Amino acid sequence: MLREANTRDAEALVPLMKILGYPTTAEKMRTRMERIFSKEEYQTFVWEENEKLSGMIGMRLSYAYHTDEPHVRVIAFAVIEDSQGKGIGGKLMKAAEQWGKANEAATVMLNSGNRKEREATHEIYRHYGFEGTATGFYKHI
Repeated sequence: MLREANTRDAEALVPLMKILGYPTTAEKMRTRMERIFSKEEYQTFVWEENEKLSGMIGMRLSYAYHTDEPHVRVIAFAVIEDSQGKGIGGKLMKAAEQWGKANEAATVMLNSGNRKEREATHEIYRHYGFEGTATGFYKHI
């Protein structure tokens, strides 16, 4: 079942963050979620089955200098390994697109690492209709 996330989901989100390569604790995740939930431009959906979270998508509505329409930037998107291949990711992505349309967004954007182990994930994104047209650059400050 698709639903909006809440702070009670913090502990269940920990394994999903680990899949993305960002290990954390329930306490840190709760703090992050409280901060995120205080901002109306953020939205987080989860997929729950049998009282267990098996997927999540977290995004932000953003405005840009180069276009009039806002866009949705997917910040975190993961499905637990034993639930992959069941269409959960597609349902989460569809929810992100619908949320974006409801907020007048013209596009959905996401970043994914250029590593060999991410190639299968990139194929899934292409299946969802995404195009790999940019390279991201990051600098810690």
